[in-house]
Amino acid sequence: MKHSIFLISALALLAAPLSAQSLRVENRINVSAVAGGFSVATGGGFGARGMWCGAGEYAARVQGASGTTRVYVAQPRTSANRDAVVFTTDPAGLTPVRVFSVGASIRDAGANLSVDHARSFCHDFRLSSGR
Repeated sequence: MKHSIFLISALALLAAPLSAQSLRVENRINVSAVAGGFSVATGGGFGARGMWCGAGEYAARVQGASGTTRVYVAQPRTSANRDAVVFTTDPAGLTPVRVFSVGASIRDAGANLSVDHARSFCHDFRLSSGR
């Protein structure tokens, strides 16, 4: 019996970090851990704003980042890769780029917003869904 309890506890501890590596944001955006950051798949109908929302939520909820932490585009959306953008909170190897137009921001590696600013775009979904 003790062996079974230990085995179940060990499996639960091992499964927790794996499940924490992905997140489904309220606007139907899937975010998952990838090498060098986290990948935000599509914008849930909200384009770049939805992708920033997903990135901000992942950084805050999964990584525990503060609201002032910067979220950077590590691998931008391109014509060849329209399905996902890779974000990171580590600017190493990136040249920070100021965001002037949110719509174009996911096409430039180094584009960045604070976690709080990125999460503010989640409000768009709440308004449109009546939440």
